[in-house]
Amino acid sequence: MSDHVSETEAASMIRDELPVGIVAEKRRIDHPWQEFKWIPVAVVPGAGKHSGWVKTGEGEGYEQFLIGTLTVEIFRKETEAYKVNLSSKRPSVYVVLRMAEEIEDPEIRAVFATVSPYEAQDYLDTGDDIVEQVPMPDGMAAWLQNFIDQHHVDEPFKKRKRKDFKQEAPKFGKVLHPIEQRFYGRNPRDLVEEGGE
Repeated sequence: MSDHVSETEAASMIRDELPVGIVAEKRRIDHPWQEFKWIPVAVVPGAGKHSGWVKTGEGEGYEQFLIGTLTVEIFRKETEAYKVNLSSKRPSVYVVLRMAEEIEDPEIRAVFATVSPYEAQDYLDTGDDIVEQVPMPDGMAAWLQNFIDQHHVDEPFKKRKRKDFKQEAPKFGKVLHPIEQRFYGRNPRDLVEEGGE
């Protein structure tokens, strides 16, 4: 290990990754301005790189395609988020899709996949992307649980000590109203001597 890397930094760099194929569904919807809706519906752990889309299924009003492969990365410092995911009723992979920006682009593309609900929230906040939970396959859940078992460290809870406002002087030379004085433990009569009313 390099002399320039602390043990804490080294621990935070512990990671693993898994390629996953992204299956998206194009579903016909009843909407005046939009004919179809795209949503991610599944991931395929261990999928290799491929060129072009592969149709994986179809039915009345929908078609499904394998639209690409993404790498799900996991990190030691994020194990708490992974535990939250696996302890939920429906462990999920969060998949982010983005609509085409240029005419020559495919209608939709997969841009990100994660097993951290906190990372997924960052994409939900923008409102520009399609972010959906898809069921996490059992093999992927086992891979994630194994990583947690090896690397998770419970952080001790540190309660913040509250400031005692009675020890603080009023800021910026402000003369406080008698009612405000009770928060600072001063006698309201002191205000008169300082020029208060």
